Amino acid sequence: MSARIFFLGWQDRKSRAWFPIGRLDAQVDGGGYDFGYTRGALEAAEEYGFEPLYDFQNIEQRYHSAELFPLFKNRIMTPGRQGFQEYLKLLDFEGMEPDPLEILAVDGGYRATDEYQVFPKIQKDEDGCFRSRFFLHGWRHTSATARERLEALVAGESLYVTVELTNPETTTAIQIQTEDYHMLGWAPRYLVHDLVHAMAHSPGLLECKVVRFNAMPAPSKQRVLIELNGQWPTDYSPMEGDGFELIKAAELAPH
Repeated sequence: MSARIFFLGWQDRKSRAWFPIGRLDAQVDGGGYDFGYTRGALEAAEEYGFEPLYDFQNIEQRYHSAELFPLFKNRIMTPGRQGFQEYLKLLDFEGMEPDPLEILAVDGGYRATDEYQVFPKIQKDEDGCFRSRFFLHGWRHTSATARERLEALVAGESLYVTVELTNPETTTAIQIQTEDYHMLGWAPRYLVHDLVHAMAHSPGLLECKVVRFNAMPAPSKQRVLIELNGQWPTDYSPMEGDGFELIKAAELAPH
């Protein structure tokens, strides 16, 4: 693989509708970074008035930069900032020196001031096996009993993954539950389609566990770090639906 691929997701604040709207390719040989809009951006624009980002005004353009684009770079805490080592600890990078993209892959690049999220394209090996790490979503919207149970989570604890077919926002969702049947929250939306396929193909091989529980004053979006392992058929390609496809691009233009 010649590039590490990330997607940029956008959520309409009013309807809570969600779309993958952009793709970032980071060349592993040091060849720089490419960004382009995906077909999800066209759907978001048509249905919910999504407008191109300030840094990327032309929705049909492919952008290239020798450095990581500010839109992504500014979503990662820099090593010089106070609290950086504690930040790494929350992401399970304690004692390590991860590169910015490794941090972004786990952190998601959340900012309270906008509706964007960054997430990596899931990679599978030649046997179809994959691993994904993410922070638990929606735990504040569960029952008081579930939130109390969440406070007792420990690293390494096994969890259950179940399909929810009546979610009021997304219809289909992936619930994360404890082994004693407390519904803790949800997996991110960008995983739902591909996880459903993994559960249908090899339900017995899907494993979920707690990597870290970060007590207050950790940010609520970084409360529970989850790891999920599973397997797809060898001919299955994740994150390649219409919304993830790049819009036909013009010639690459320097940024």
